[in-house]
Amino acid sequence: MISFTSNVKNEVASYDGDRSENLAMLSAIIRNSGKYDNNNITIITENSKVAKRIYLLFLNIYNVPVTIDDKENSFNRNRLYVVKVTGDISFILKDLSIVDDNMHYLKVVNSYLMDSENEKRAYLKGIFLSCGSVNDPKTSRYHLEFFINNEEEALFINNLLNGYYLNSKVILKDKKYMVYVKEAEKIGDFLRIINASQAVMYYEDIRIYRDHKNMTNRLNNMEQANIEKTINTCNSQIKDINYIMEKLGIDFLDDKLKDACTYRLKYPESSLQELSSIMSLEIGKSITKSGLNHRFRKIKEIASKLKENK
Repeated sequence: MISFTSNVKNEVASYDGDRSENLAMLSAIIRNSGKYDNNNITIITENSKVAKRIYLLFLNIYNVPVTIDDKENSFNRNRLYVVKVTGDISFILKDLSIVDDNMHYLKVVNSYLMDSENEKRAYLKGIFLSCGSVNDPKTSRYHLEFFINNEEEALFINNLLNGYYLNSKVILKDKKYMVYVKEAEKIGDFLRIINASQAVMYYEDIRIYRDHKNMTNRLNNMEQANIEKTINTCNSQIKDINYIMEKLGIDFLDDKLKDACTYRLKYPESSLQELSSIMSLEIGKSITKSGLNHRFRKIKEIASKLKENK
């Protein structure tokens, strides 16, 4: 079964931007999943469509010799796709802001690759294709993450994400830097930013369903808790009434307290609101919920004193 992350990557990999967007995307991919020496650039991915996208980026932008080979991953038996560029790669690395003029690694990409909004989005697409993953919204938790090799790049990506108010954070994990987003709505926003429209529709449908189900469960739990609270209150009031009747008799109470006792015993499971409405209707006088509650407090006090003086 194809994972949600793979579906998102398949959709993003099918998007073809203009040359400046493609440069930003390819730069992000090489910076975060590429290896290079003097004559080769090698990128390994488990996603065939991502591999094909990287292949076309190299071919269309630089028209250089590029190949795709596949092999079995010895760890999980998935296929690995190896995209390899051979020849004079120094121009490519400099053009993509991977290295400077002296072939020294640049810890952060130069700003000229990120001038426009579309270029920033394209860079985030490349980041997700190279080292990103997102949980299926059907799972128990929402989570989007990127594993980055160096701290400067991680902080750069974190700032880029937070430029879209995604509330991302960075932590050190397993000797790498994990940039992550946990809020459901923010993850949906990220999918919109990288133009994964099909993934957005799926994600939002599941998220809304889950939120509605959770709200329904919370309301049901609250209703059940209220019912249990009402039953416990009624039982406590009935115990107090029976104790007074046993020790003193109901005639010891004044008329208002007598009425409260009579109607509580007659309607043992009614809430205070329901009981006040019934009494108001049958007695012909308005009795509020708070007024009835006051009467039961008096009854409780009498029962408590009788127990103290037993």
